[in-house]
Amino acid sequence: MRHQYHPLGFDGSRIAQGFWRLQEWNMTSSETLGFIEACLDLGVTTLDHADIYGGYQCEALFGEALKHKPALRDKMEIVTKCGILLPSESRPEIRVHRYDYRAEHILASVDRSLANLQCEYIDTLLLHRPSPLMDADEIAQAFDLLFTLGKVKHFGVSNFTTHQFDLLQSRLDAPLIVNQVELSPLALQHFEDGTLDHLQQHAVTPMAWSPFAGGELFSGSNEKAKRVQMVLGELAQQNNCTVDQIVVAWLLRHPSGICPVMGSGKVERLAMAVDALSIPLSDDDWFRIWVASKGQPVP
Repeated sequence: MRHQYHPLGFDGSRIAQGFWRLQEWNMTSSETLGFIEACLDLGVTTLDHADIYGGYQCEALFGEALKHKPALRDKMEIVTKCGILLPSESRPEIRVHRYDYRAEHILASVDRSLANLQCEYIDTLLLHRPSPLMDADEIAQAFDLLFTLGKVKHFGVSNFTTHQFDLLQSRLDAPLIVNQVELSPLALQHFEDGTLDHLQQHAVTPMAWSPFAGGELFSGSNEKAKRVQMVLGELAQQNNCTVDQIVVAWLLRHPSGICPVMGSGKVERLAMAVDALSIPLSDDDWFRIWVASKGQPVP
């Protein structure tokens, strides 16, 4: 079977670990290194970053840890993002929160990320959010140069609609391999708006940010959250596992091949997510969660 965009798919772990809160974890460099090693030991080799995380500090914190054991670099796939300009103490020249996809900015952002991560290449570079001023031809020129120079192996996007994805892909020789979007039992929009159908059609991997709905699945008090919490609790009890694991299993069950991005700095939470790979969630149970979120039966 031939896929239009790429036949190989995303060459990463099925579960990813995100580092957008690394600065908040207050780890020493040694502790961060230990956490990275624990991720790799669990088989979680896809590590997710963005230039803006932690006020532009998280990539550098990761790099400071990695430089103590640089051989680990060959065991991981580093994903990072660019394109958002965020006013910050470390970027006083940025005055307006906006997007920038000029070739000049993309190239400079990658160079900064490489320096901060203390790496020679990025496995997958994502455009963080679509911009109304996005020039697909200019982006393609930047991508081509980054690939030719060996600075980036693969490219993808984040929060792109199907039309925005196709526009950029139409200008590229290399395939886009990822669209990172919000997916959780409380965020169903991309299950219904064609995003996951489009990614499945073209064998592109959906990475799921905020799989626990920013904690709403555990602490949310609105009626929708309460309905989903009740079903998740029942299924966790039936499967002798945690609510976290049921949520991960629910995402993994989707045929598009969703890669959930975990955000906790606790190894045990990541280990539970990995264990969810072996939870055989039935169609009945999957739809129980769907119906609870929708608040009504399927048509």
